[in-house]
Amino acid sequence: MKIAIVGFGVVGQALVRLLRERSGELYRRHGFAPRIVAAIDTRGAALSAQGLDIAALLRTKASDGTVATIPDCGVSRVDNEQVIAECGAHVLVEATPSSLRDPQPAIRHLKAAFRAGLHVVSVNKVPLAVAFPGLRELADYNRVMFRFSGTVGAGLPVLALAQQCALGDEILSVRAVLNGTTNYILWRMHEAGLDFAAALAEAVRLGYAETDPSADVDGVDTAMKTVIFANVVLDRAATLADVQVAGIRDLPRERIATAAAAGRRVKLLAELGEKLRVGPQEIEAHGPLDVPANLNAVSLSLRHGGEVTLRGPGAGGVETATGVLRDLLDIWHALGSAP
Repeated sequence: MKIAIVGFGVVGQALVRLLRERSGELYRRHGFAPRIVAAIDTRGAALSAQGLDIAALLRTKASDGTVATIPDCGVSRVDNEQVIAECGAHVLVEATPSSLRDPQPAIRHLKAAFRAGLHVVSVNKVPLAVAFPGLRELADYNRVMFRFSGTVGAGLPVLALAQQCALGDEILSVRAVLNGTTNYILWRMHEAGLDFAAALAEAVRLGYAETDPSADVDGVDTAMKTVIFANVVLDRAATLADVQVAGIRDLPRERIATAAAAGRRVKLLAELGEKLRVGPQEIEAHGPLDVPANLNAVSLSLRHGGEVTLRGPGAGGVETATGVLRDLLDIWHALGSAP
């Protein structure tokens, strides 16, 4: 399988490391021997029909800040859509940063891939949050596969688990902690008695929050994941405008303390029932959704099967890369291991 990666940052680099480290196992278990034929970053690209040298990719990115300076295969100032369409890849991995301010570049990447007959694995949430129905229709029209398990829960198989549950049962509702940054902040406000500003500063210092954490603390990141879940698992043609959103910015420490005194915890919850909602809610202490630090948890209420909960790390470069690899293998096996 020939793979093109657009967005060679934390996730893109974690993915190629994972492919290199597990190459022997992947071939033995799956007959899977992928080649990276294109890697695109903000300053250019590296291209090779025979497959790029992963060590050279990582070394050059670390030293020069771009892959465009690799001798013989580096190119500066490329047209991303043209590279995607003409690089000879079977699959595009879209790993550019999620930017709700400007979703169009990522959407163009996906559309270019679909129209060129490439299957797509996306870890960029924004295109799915604002244009999922149209993108899925375009992928279907061009008879290509569209996978995105890393967009919700990173390496946790959140969407796959929910889809499997829905096959034999009916999902009545979903409640989930889907953002590690806000969960860490709320956890520290409870555990250490910090106010919001101090807990946020600690999260930034430890790398659990971006320097600009607005998408996380204002609930937007969780809302985007809610939209993806609604489309994929509940088969609702939802967009971000369909979600009622409230964040945790400047949440009073007193609210955390009052909840704790009543044996409760405050979490930023995604709720999928008759309506789609994101906001701070009180939950039972030590219950299935009461996860510590930057963990995620998803609880499905099934008509016949009761409550099913999945808990674990929901963010991180390596964790997200495992979700990408899961999608790549899914495509590989769906194709009959042909490319």
